[in-house]
Amino acid sequence: MSSAAGAAPSRMLAAMACALTGPGRRLIVEDSPAAVRGFLRPRPVRELPGVGVRAAATLADYGLYTVGDIADVPQPTLQRLLGARPGRTLHERAHDTTAVDPTPTPASMSSEHRYDRDELDPAQHRRAVLALAHDLGARLRRSHQIAAGVTLTVRYTDASSTRRSRTLPEPTQHTVLLARPAYTLYGSLGLQRARVRGITLRADALRSDDRATRQLTLDSEDDKPLAIEAVADRARARYGYNLFYPAALAITGTPPASRTSGHRGGRTTS
Repeated sequence: MSSAAGAAPSRMLAAMACALTGPGRRLIVEDSPAAVRGFLRPRPVRELPGVGVRAAATLADYGLYTVGDIADVPQPTLQRLLGARPGRTLHERAHDTTAVDPTPTPASMSSEHRYDRDELDPAQHRRAVLALAHDLGARLRRSHQIAAGVTLTVRYTDASSTRRSRTLPEPTQHTVLLARPAYTLYGSLGLQRARVRGITLRADALRSDDRATRQLTLDSEDDKPLAIEAVADRARARYGYNLFYPAALAITGTPPASRTSGHRGGRTTS
């Protein structure tokens, strides 16, 4: 009895490749952005996991027939057509970039902010992102570590979540250099009136800061936040951690609270 096999950089793509392969044959999608796009974009939207007949018909009414058509549509548009959670899920799957990684999970450190109620205000979301970057930066510096990437996770009222990751141009432990890509990741979600219940920022691929490098710059303005940060760190060490934080977090008094954790290979390290 013969069987089919599909291989791809993610589980979803591998399942789709297998479904397209005849008995006794195999289909391999190469691990490159071009190969993934070349395979995924021409596929009928009905082949994406979770897309039923009704959703496919709704999308067809608006001229959306292929995964490429879906990928080119902003997430808020898909949410208006299908609903908040189905639209968000479809957007994620049309941009599938979740690679299968057989290597152990590297050390990471995360900080989380939970809202007591639905928070719809993007300004408050961004304020929480800054607070999380501030917390992670201070903890990285205290533990003499640098991060090579960041991951932002936003959780919603319906218990679903969206996650985005980015590799940093240079590993860092500085708040401003963690906050910038975190803001970019938040902006890429295209949230409009999203009912957010929690935001988590994670510093990925940690290593000792004795391996840090920093690109030279001719713009002295780039060095000012780092110099202020060093002074603030010394003040916190002497007078207390919660006495010094970015002015943007003081607009309404106390900066957003956060829950923190550190992980290596999925186990808490403290």
